[in-house]
Amino acid sequence: MMWYPAAVLIASAWLISLSFAIHLNSRDIDAPLLDSYDYIVVGCGISGLVVTNRLSEDPGVTVLCIEAGIADHYEPVVQYPVYVGADIGGVYDWDLSTVPQTQLDGNTRPMPQGKVLGGGSILNAMCWNRGGADDYDAWEALGNPGWGWSGMLPYFIKSETYTPVYSEEIAQEYSANYNPAVHGTSGPVQVSYPKYFYPQSINLFEGLNSLGIPTQFDPNDGTSAGPALVPTDLDPNNQTRSDARRAYFDPVVDRNNFHVITGQHVTRILIEGIGGNSEVTNPTAGGNENGEGTADGNPDGFGFGPGASSPPETPPGGGHRFVRRQDPAHADLHITGVEFAPNASAPRRTIFATREVIVAAGSLHSAQLLQLSGIGPSSLLNEYNIPIALDLPGVGNNLQDHCLVGTFYPYNNNSYPSPTALTTNATFNAAAGVQYTTNKTGPWTAGSPNALAFNPLPLITKAHGLILVNATFQDPTTYLRAGLDPTLIAGFTLQKRSLVERLWQTNVAAYEIINNNAGSLTVAVMHPFSRGAVYINSADPFEPPQIDPRWLSNPVDRQILVEAIRFNREILATPSMQLLQAAQFVPPIDADEDAINQVINNGIRTEFHPSGTCAMLPLEQGGVVDPHLRVWGTRNLRVVDAGIFPMVPAAHLQAVVYGVAEKAADIIKADNANVQPSAAPTSSATVTSATTIQLATSTLVNPNLSSASSAHASSSPTHTSLSGAQSTSSAHASHSAVPAAHTYPLTTVNLASSYSLPSASSATSVSLTIQASFTSSLIPLSSLSAVLSTLDVTGIIQSNSEAVATTNPPPTSSLLSPPELTSSVSAALTSGGVPASVASSLVSVIVGSQPASTSLSPSASALAALSQEAEQAAIEAFIQWLLSFFNGRKSDGS
Repeated sequence: MMWYPAAVLIASAWLISLSFAIHLNSRDIDAPLLDSYDYIVVGCGISGLVVTNRLSEDPGVTVLCIEAGIADHYEPVVQYPVYVGADIGGVYDWDLSTVPQTQLDGNTRPMPQGKVLGGGSILNAMCWNRGGADDYDAWEALGNPGWGWSGMLPYFIKSETYTPVYSEEIAQEYSANYNPAVHGTSGPVQVSYPKYFYPQSINLFEGLNSLGIPTQFDPNDGTSAGPALVPTDLDPNNQTRSDARRAYFDPVVDRNNFHVITGQHVTRILIEGIGGNSEVTNPTAGGNENGEGTADGNPDGFGFGPGASSPPETPPGGGHRFVRRQDPAHADLHITGVEFAPNASAPRRTIFATREVIVAAGSLHSAQLLQLSGIGPSSLLNEYNIPIALDLPGVGNNLQDHCLVGTFYPYNNNSYPSPTALTTNATFNAAAGVQYTTNKTGPWTAGSPNALAFNPLPLITKAHGLILVNATFQDPTTYLRAGLDPTLIAGFTLQKRSLVERLWQTNVAAYEIINNNAGSLTVAVMHPFSRGAVYINSADPFEPPQIDPRWLSNPVDRQILVEAIRFNREILATPSMQLLQAAQFVPPIDADEDAINQVINNGIRTEFHPSGTCAMLPLEQGGVVDPHLRVWGTRNLRVVDAGIFPMVPAAHLQAVVYGVAEKAADIIKADNANVQPSAAPTSSATVTSATTIQLATSTLVNPNLSSASSAHASSSPTHTSLSGAQSTSSAHASHSAVPAAHTYPLTTVNLASSYSLPSASSATSVSLTIQASFTSSLIPLSSLSAVLSTLDVTGIIQSNSEAVATTNPPPTSSLLSPPELTSSVSAALTSGGVPASVASSLVSVIVGSQPASTSLSPSASALAALSQEAEQAAIEAFIQWLLSFFNGRKSDGS
């Protein structure tokens, strides 16, 4: 039997893929999906759920949110404040780790990230503060109009329902004041205070006041410097965590156009014209669903007690296989959907977006996904043979994080209740448990470290001038990774200037003190100068990325931490703190600078705030998204998460991300207000009567050959073979008497950018002509397969000319055996947008039956002589054309 595509069966089977979608009539998680959505959101954490919720407020649109993790089960470890930190490293954590931090002690560090419906809001320490007005005004000054404090405040307010401290007397005692003008009263997230306070917080605030650092009036009014009792995302009525799932998903679970699927890992964003590396698009036996980090749950509060880096190698610039170098300043790429799978070995599945794809996977995974999809630094993508859609150097760079160092000064005055009693005193813990379960009061409500201080540099050390002068005159390249794109250096130069200018101020926080009321005054850098990176570690989307925060690679950050630890001694020496009878163990009271640096090197950890990897900056500053959060060079791809922060604010980030996502939702709505969605596979297709459909030329170029050797498609009813030779078949002749051809350019595939032929082959182009005679202008789904039976695609997959096969045969290693052909066709189908579950049933239809004997017939032998890349390119061209045709994206607008 001849091995060639049977067009009728291909089209008919592909149409089966449309029928697998079932419209949801209820809002069960993981219910069957539609075949397409107006919006697809990748990642159902804080930002993903906010955007999905707000977009689906319009009943006329459909929104799908895809989450790699599962949904929690309302367990106490998630909901009860006393268990804050206990589920780090558990089932709801990605369990990631950094590369060795050689600038510290050479060890890796855990990098916890939420892998669950609700994302980090399920795992975090629940602190709720926004940072300073200066943080957002700095964003705006870097080229982002509308993102200053005045532009963000309405969205901070929109996200919350704020409830003040339950007792006016308590509020006065703990300086828990508030300004009602900056707080929301009807937002989804419940923001309030626990029903128990440790009195040591008062001692700390009094000690800081005595040293000239005043207490903040309201830590969320834009004046972020000084000590403050920060609120938490806590339901004031039942004293449970108010996370993104319970705030933005559960209340609208019956909204029919708000769809959520969990346990599905998005492996690639589908871009018109860009194929995928087979390691990205095909199932593999390898790959990890999670990382192999060392994070463990810690009931003592996220390890805020006592307890390194070589950057990822700069990818080599040579050996480029894929030649496209799209300039994001002039590109206009169209995103068609996403590909996803539950695990590395599972077939990939495709879902289409008719309006936009919004990536909200968190700063680490969003950058990884863009890179896997061909958007990122070209040298990195070439290293892993990923076709380049956009050479965007900022993707994965500009990584910032609040790094912290734990200290240990245990309080020995037993007249003060200590949170450590919950783990060391069974009687105390049991009594606290009864209080919580019966009336929602007591120590179990106070798990979050909420008595914090955000201290300005000039108020803690006389060395601030020297530190900031040195920072001013730093060469921007000295402490950055080697080999960075000039735009990234330009961007950091402006960021550094902004940081220096602001840190001279006495109302801008340089670092944070995280007080656990048991003797730990952990210090964390709030405005870091160090910049790291997150890069793919392989083309396998299930392999965790390389995460290199490069903490303290810039010495300014280290100097700030040294001064902060020294200032801890001054705090402990104040009369109010002396009442606690602290013992200075880590570092010891007599530790010199070398000893302090040793504590820093060994103790540095993340404060769980990685950001900046898809920065909202101009292209000339290394930006990834514009002020509308649209990826530069694309028309309908956005990023909405902490990755877009140009500079990390001096805050715990969840309140910031909620505000950013609320603002993003309004931007997306406004941008789409008068935009018609693009067509996607639907229940019917419009077909022009008596039309010849001609596929425009699509060249498959060998970079070693002259461009003059490329063949072009003929407008006559002839077929151009893979070798460029034209042939006229009886099938084509039977359709010769038809009206003038309508041409549908193959804009969705640029084979020259995705494939190259082996040097042994002289074939230079693929030109495809498909003809059909249609008799109806509107064909319902049930009849479309019959109409498609008129399509003649004989010869789409053909041999090279006899001359090529005879005079220049390819090496044996390039011949396609039946299993190899099957694999090639399957990969082409899925990369063309056909769901993997359907693709597997199409393979035998496309390649036909295998020969009965091991000796190939002449036609089969000629087919096998095709190089694997040319074979795959021809098939993919047909698949992409077929999908584009039924999506209605035709050049004549019909």
